[in-house]
Order: sequence, then structure tokens, then C-alpha cells
Amino acid sequence: MANYSPIAQPQAAEPIELCEDSEIWDSLKSAIGASSGFQRWQLELNFDSQQQNVTIDQQVRSYLRETLETLAY
Repeated sequence: MANYSPIAQPQAAEPIELCEDSEIWDSLKSAIGASSGFQRWQLELNFDSQQQNVTIDQQVRSYLRETLETLAY
């Protein structure tokens, strides 16, 4: 019988994987930033004038968190 574990053990990420993850995140961030839902969310929270020091990365993370919380509710 093979030694099989149904739960995969995390392994250290290789530098190439980190680079690919970063590229995927950047692409995803761009796509979300261009979406009408994200732009509406930004307008509702008035990000342009009140929170200029918040990066697009932070905004996308907040948007995704709120969206997932809403869906989970």
C-alpha cells in the first residue's frame, strides 16, 4: 500500500512560483480595478478624495474581502 496522505503538506515556494504568483496578482488586480463593480465600490467609499494614501493593492484586497463576506452571509 502506498504511503498517501490526503492532506497535502505545504512546501517552500520556489522563487519562480513567487514571481508567477506576483504576476497573477498584478493581472488580477488590474482586471478587478477595471471592473464596474470595483469602480462603483470606490465611488461609494469616495476613495478618490478621502483616502489618497490607500494603494490600489489595499483597495482591491478590501473590495475582495467585503465581497466575499457579503457572499458568505
